[in-house]
Amino acid sequence: MEEELNLFIEVWVSAIISVTYCYYLPLKIKTSVLRLLYVLPVCALFLALPMFFSTVHFSFTIAFFLSGLAVPKLILFALEKGPLFPLPHNLLQFICFACFPINFQINPNPGNPNHFPKWVFALKVLIFGALLLQVYDYKQFLPPNFLLGLYALHIYLELEISLTLIKFLVSITLGCDLEPQFNEPYLLATSLYDFWGHRWNLMVSKILWLAVYLPIRKWRAKSSEWDRFFAIFATFLVSGVAHEILYFYLTREKPTWEVTWFFVLHGLCMAAEVAVKRKTKLVQRWQVNPAVSRLLTVGFVFVTGVWLFSPHPIRHGLRERFIINEDLFLIDFFNRKLFILIGLFTSIG
Repeated sequence: MEEELNLFIEVWVSAIISVTYCYYLPLKIKTSVLRLLYVLPVCALFLALPMFFSTVHFSFTIAFFLSGLAVPKLILFALEKGPLFPLPHNLLQFICFACFPINFQINPNPGNPNHFPKWVFALKVLIFGALLLQVYDYKQFLPPNFLLGLYALHIYLELEISLTLIKFLVSITLGCDLEPQFNEPYLLATSLYDFWGHRWNLMVSKILWLAVYLPIRKWRAKSSEWDRFFAIFATFLVSGVAHEILYFYLTREKPTWEVTWFFVLHGLCMAAEVAVKRKTKLVQRWQVNPAVSRLLTVGFVFVTGVWLFSPHPIRHGLRERFIINEDLFLIDFFNRKLFILIGLFTSIG
């Protein structure tokens, strides 16, 4: 763990240096194609960095932040598009916006009825730290389906808590409001379009919208329902392939394409959902109760996730490594470091 942590720090130092190099490119290069050629070596480096780690947590972190987010952001930036264009006011903002899933908050609306108070986040931390991790001591007594749901809840809570803490720290550093990354997808989503487009991993959704959906919609001069259908389908297909690459970083095994089929299925269903809503007036005639639509949406995501999304990581033991062994080991590791620091400050005092 000591070696992995030192490597993790070295990787982030190299990432900051690489992003700094990209920040000063517009001052020297005005042509977007030539700028892209200068950015591509940095993208290649970021795609290779997760392969240097053996622990799931560190490999996933680098793969998510640098390979999955920074690479498409820098490519879009070179083409004068995306969240890094126009150029942020200073280098620190550019580094944060390039390496983390954050963006400026535009027109924050705390009065929104979908806006949850801060104590809800504290409750999630309590559920994750005080309850969820303790349940694994009794996993042999739990039904397999219940345990599978527990794993899904674990991954979602850990991801949301981590991204929220990053958002909080960066917002303090930059002195500005930042967009949330999740908008209660499992509590408030009333459709697949609402789930994927407005509530789940909003930064990734925005990048896919800019990099895949919009170019396909603009490809033809005359837009049609089939163009919209194909653009949605292609966006989910690209997302599926990206997740296959992420799983490759974690397992180092050849893809099984189950995850891609998960996103292909959701892309087809969401495209059909959008087409039906645009072509018919059924929504105006018959409003589904929000509680029912939320249950159906979350149920569909969960069932298809168990069917297509979960088998690959389960087959390669990722849930035990990521959820049980490494999480508990990391907590114990940082607790020991904290006790050493407390003892050091106490002795100095």
